[in-house]
Amino acid sequence: MLYINLLLGLMIILVSAELFTNGIEWLGAKLGLSEGAVGNILAAVGTALPESMIPIVAIIFSTGIDAEHIGIGAILGAPFMLGTLAFFITGLCTKLFVWRGPSSRILHIDNSLFIKDLVFFIFLYSLALGASFTNIKIIHYSIVALLLVGYLNYVVITIKSGKNMGHSNLRPLYSCFWQKEPKLLFVVLQVIFSLLMIVAGAELFVGGIKFLAVQIGMPSLVLALVLAPVATELPEKFNSIIWIGKKKDTLALGNITGAMVFQSSIIPALGIMTTPWQLDGISLLSGLLVLSSSFILLISVLSTKELRANHLIFSGFFYLIFILVVCWAMN
Repeated sequence: MLYINLLLGLMIILVSAELFTNGIEWLGAKLGLSEGAVGNILAAVGTALPESMIPIVAIIFSTGIDAEHIGIGAILGAPFMLGTLAFFITGLCTKLFVWRGPSSRILHIDNSLFIKDLVFFIFLYSLALGASFTNIKIIHYSIVALLLVGYLNYVVITIKSGKNMGHSNLRPLYSCFWQKEPKLLFVVLQVIFSLLMIVAGAELFVGGIKFLAVQIGMPSLVLALVLAPVATELPEKFNSIIWIGKKKDTLALGNITGAMVFQSSIIPALGIMTTPWQLDGISLLSGLLVLSSSFILLISVLSTKELRANHLIFSGFFYLIFILVVCWAMN
């Protein structure tokens, strides 16, 4: 039954991710939004719902030290997975998808959007991690305010930047494929339905992962940092893989980096306000590693003026370091 849940959850997420990317592209075109706004905000926040629910449920609706550990671990685990493993998978798929042509080693993105996302992430996440080094409430409140204002500013800048998405090169809307120009209502309904299915699939997968962790005796903090985010970040990974395969690189990367900015501001603000937020050991290491990964990626893009698949693949090195440390700590 455990493996059935894992497989079923995985299949639901995969199918729903295809429905979601199709619907969200049409929604962006209907609303006259840019690719950056669609990928970095609509898609990123939408697919961030599954992992965002874990810390909310654990911190607000559960009690005990394990619930607090799961909540904090989920808050830190989401951006860590995105900034290491998701980048790695995206870079690897860029090379493996041979139909992308001879230039498959270079991603054709809006460099300014990508750089902006990394700068926002590094700044906001550094603030969130920095809050753990003090227990003075007024400082915590100030950092929370900066995180919220920072994300709002990010949304405004992203919406104003980039060219509007056109209707060209869009596949027919799956929910009414017989129409060349679907109505906005059908677009919205498909997006909502696919999001609900993504959440349901992630819930099945996470439930299986949690049961497996109990069976092998894994600590709750490690579970929340390593296993749960792998499952709940699957929507971003699948969406990005789908867009990479369609040569829509700006959407693919924006889906990841936009989620990183969201997960480094809004969700940590919740953790800072509702928990002691004293990070150390493995939890702090995850934050430092993803900041290092993002900083190196930022420097690489600034120096070469392009995003190469190898740049993204190298981010997986930081995920490997973390896994090795966790394995060492558990032995």
